[in-house]
Amino acid sequence: MTREYLIGELSVLLERLQRAALVRAEDVGHLREQVESRPASWLPVETDRALALADEVCWDSLSRGDVGAFDGQAAISADLRLFGICARLLDDQ
Repeated sequence: MTREYLIGELSVLLERLQRAALVRAEDVGHLREQVESRPASWLPVETDRALALADEVCWDSLSRGDVGAFDGQAAISADLRLFGICARLLDDQ
């Protein structure tokens, strides 16, 4: 995979998370800007941060009892994790 593809794919996943986030959307948007402007060597760190933000977004929805929002956010989180593993940006543990 090319660096541009990896950056673009992570950016798209973050855009989906940003739209689905009830809280922390601004933080997700900021991370997306970093992904698009930093060198590809930062992708493992940014992918890890994206998963942490996705986790926070999901927990917030659960604490509010918003199962519908959680369902969509959890799917995006799973896509982020799978992308990170397949792109070898994350350990598969």
